[in-house]
Amino acid sequence: MKLWVDADACPVAIREILYRAARRTETPLTLVANQWLKVPPSPWIRAIQVPAGFDEADKRIAAEAADGDLVITADVPLAALVIAKGAVVLDPRGERLDAGNIGERVAMRDFLDTLRSGGVDTGGPAAFTSADAKAFADRLDGLLVRRAAR
Repeated sequence: MKLWVDADACPVAIREILYRAARRTETPLTLVANQWLKVPPSPWIRAIQVPAGFDEADKRIAAEAADGDLVITADVPLAALVIAKGAVVLDPRGERLDAGNIGERVAMRDFLDTLRSGGVDTGGPAAFTSADAKAFADRLDGLLVRRAAR
């Protein structure tokens, strides 16, 4: 299993959790972003800077993620692409996305996009909290422990 992170919008607290987990479990972690990211020195952690442009990080992750990998993203279209390849998706708030719930997520995203294009203010996501970081850490740990048990 490799860990892939859609890092442009990934909260710093989540990146820190991922750094610790990658080192502890010796799991390859790759952060993909349009900007340069400083990552801690580790043979398990690397960052890839992709060219500036719409969805360039998503395209790179979708091209490289494989069956059994874990992708960290809040991007619903990216999640749908990698789930179709057999990857597991965890959003930064700790929600696991899979074949059973991604269709609903895509439909809701499309519905909200339609509302916004019609001028409706749909608001944005709630502020990221320490409870979100804890939920993410707990879910990540559970996924990594299950992997190690195989």
